[in-house]
Amino acid sequence: MTVPPEDREKRIIVRVDPEIGDLVPGFLENRNRDVELLRNALAQGDYETVQITGHSMKGSGRAYGFDAITDIGRNIEEAAKNKDSEEVERWIGALKEYLGRVEVVYE
Repeated sequence: MTVPPEDREKRIIVRVDPEIGDLVPGFLENRNRDVELLRNALAQGDYETVQITGHSMKGSGRAYGFDAITDIGRNIEEAAKNKDSEEVERWIGALKEYLGRVEVVYE
């Protein structure tokens, strides 16, 4: 993926093992779907779904090389346990921003 020079400082580079390279696009697409899933669940007050989704992200992020997704998932899970909608929304926003800025390098 080529990034315009003016956007390079905004990108987050994540280095991923090429052996799992074919799995990464699907993983990231699923996280993009999670943004909508989380927002819909939060709008319905479904903290259980929010908590489970955060827990899943926490467990899978690091395995794919995305430590930030693990951290965001942990925070979403914790905020859902506390039924803190503002905090959940803040971390959903952080996830969306991260996904928009991440650039994968296979090495």
